[in-house]
Amino acid sequence: MMLKVEIYLQNLGVPLVYASHASARSHAPSTMAATTSRSPLAPLYSQIQNPKTNPFFTLKLPKISRHACSCTRSSRRKIQAIELQKIIEDNPYEFNSKDSPTSLPRPLTSAQLSNLTSEGSRLRVAYQGVRGAYSESAAEKAYPNCEAVPCEQFDTAFEAVERWLVDRAVLPIENSLGGSIHRNYDLLLRHRLHIVGEVKLAIRHCLLANHDVKVEELKRVLSHPQCENTLTQLGLVREAVDDTAGAAKDAGAVASMTAAKIYGLNVLAEDIQDDSDNVTRFLMLAREPIIPGTDKPFKTSIVFSLEEGPGMLFKALAVFAMRNINLTKIESRPLPKRALQTPDENATGFPKYFPYLFYVDFEASMADERAQNALGHLKEFATFMRVLGSYPADNGLP
Repeated sequence: MMLKVEIYLQNLGVPLVYASHASARSHAPSTMAATTSRSPLAPLYSQIQNPKTNPFFTLKLPKISRHACSCTRSSRRKIQAIELQKIIEDNPYEFNSKDSPTSLPRPLTSAQLSNLTSEGSRLRVAYQGVRGAYSESAAEKAYPNCEAVPCEQFDTAFEAVERWLVDRAVLPIENSLGGSIHRNYDLLLRHRLHIVGEVKLAIRHCLLANHDVKVEELKRVLSHPQCENTLTQLGLVREAVDDTAGAAKDAGAVASMTAAKIYGLNVLAEDIQDDSDNVTRFLMLAREPIIPGTDKPFKTSIVFSLEEGPGMLFKALAVFAMRNINLTKIESRPLPKRALQTPDENATGFPKYFPYLFYVDFEASMADERAQNALGHLKEFATFMRVLGSYPADNGLP
């Protein structure tokens, strides 16, 4: 029975010569031997690439007649290599599977990530918190049918991806009420993961308690600060806690409806957040970047630093404005251990300036020439710059 790759190559008019056949040696100048090797990245790609190929075959490319041109032997080999490379580039999935002759897989494209989601591939996705956390819901929204893996800390989720314990991580980066999650901005710079997507989730807080407890019997509630005004109106004292799902395991807590079901708690009140438009934006992180496209709205996230001086930040942001690129987010974070030792006029011994890193999100794909030119312009005077990811924007309803 002919294998998939053989049928495919014959349809292209490329004859096959098996390595075990004696005639393979007679065509050595115009053939290229291929052997199999297992990619170290195979676990990440096994969900979308599973063609079974013959591990021992030789591709015989069309010969170039010596009488047709006066090309040298090295020129002919170069042309044949280009033809082979074009076949592989046009059909990456036929040649990048775990049993293919190509040893290293290509980065995932945004279309491939969409296929992963639609096919319901069983990815392992890390999130911070316990069962019932909003981050778990975000992970399941980003990757339906995934295996959500809880992590105690944000750092743990980053490390789990880097150490191949999970395939992805989904972590919060900003909230419409609470603002930025600074810890994750710092971790983006410390680790070498790539942003491959974003997902927005509407946050709907509920007041939970044991089934034998009534609202008027509560005195204090474990809650996120997003519900402080509502709890004050109910005459309740809020005890600060960041992990709302974890707080739900104790009586008198504010968490999600999902957490109430998991821990068997009674819902005393729903939608008690201070603002009904409460949305958290999460980032989808992976070890490998995706190939940006222009077929859908994209965002790009970068981080950079600048020399101290008047108008430097204005100059940096102008590279986007002059190309009509819209900025959706700008965040500054201190640059650790790099305080500028410029003495002030009083010579107190303290640095006059503190250097900062600037995180910027803008609406453009890195495949867009405007974005490429803008970042090329920025690199001319930025002291440091790194692209954190170029990924499809989540413009749907949270």
